Amino acid sequence: MQSLLRLLQDGQFHSGEELGAAVGVSRAAIWKRLQALEAEFDLLIHKVRGRGYRLETPLSLLTADVLAASSSFPVTLLQQVDSTNAEALRHLASGAVPPFLIIAEQQTAGRGRRGRSWASPFGENLYYSLVLRISGGMRQLEGLSLVVGLALLHALREAGVEDAGLKWPNDLLVGGRKAAGILLELSGDPADICHVVIGIGVNINMRMTPRGETIDQPWTSLRQILGRQIDRNQFVASLNRQLERYLQMHQVNGFASLREQWEANHLWQGRLAMLVAGAQSIQGRVLGVDDTGALRLEVDGREKVFSGGELSLRLHDDS
Repeated sequence: MQSLLRLLQDGQFHSGEELGAAVGVSRAAIWKRLQALEAEFDLLIHKVRGRGYRLETPLSLLTADVLAASSSFPVTLLQQVDSTNAEALRHLASGAVPPFLIIAEQQTAGRGRRGRSWASPFGENLYYSLVLRISGGMRQLEGLSLVVGLALLHALREAGVEDAGLKWPNDLLVGGRKAAGILLELSGDPADICHVVIGIGVNINMRMTPRGETIDQPWTSLRQILGRQIDRNQFVASLNRQLERYLQMHQVNGFASLREQWEANHLWQGRLAMLVAGAQSIQGRVLGVDDTGALRLEVDGREKVFSGGELSLRLHDDS
């Protein structure tokens, strides 16, 4: 199956004879193989008499050897999984020793913050979970998701997305539309020794909402922004470099050393916003974050500080 996808990923027509010879099956058997690919990965393959077969949309498939060469962490590349974060937690439970990295071509049950689903079509975006061992207590967790956001921001800019910015606590936006998100999950005792799963989702080559899915917020992708297909292997290599750099700075000096840089890239700095927690909401002006990564809001003339995984920040005039 994978050899067929490698041949078809360019989006060009390939004859049944060519495909059959490449994978060692008869020309007559190729269409059945292609139908199986369509069903398994929700792909659309065009069949045109006299020209052959092609994918509806070209893909930039990930390559295990290339990913391994670009990372100092052991990498597991999966074709399909429910969620890379869930798979990372299963690896931990089975005795895998961090650090390690799980990447998938497709998620069937991708997760975002606050129970949201994450659209995860095959071969288009990045579904990435890095597992680390944390032994320094709570200090090593303070502001961690914001530090990951800085690393991801620089990877986006390295790819050519110059106007990307941060939204507290875990989103990256371009033109008011979500391009990437971060989901951190803990296993163990955060006051002692624990493991943290750093889940990262990036809309890379997605052009439209996947069939049968809905996305409940404005979104964009690198391909939409830049007008060209992005090499996902290259993007992962950039993200790995940036994460290693920023995680090292965070481990040595804590979030306080990166707070000013984070605030300088926060798109809603100084703006009137609504902080939403379930059915409750608080209106205030965004002052920034404190040394632990908690949000600072000016509420009725007084500064208040908020933190928590279930909080969501929205612009006051954003319906």
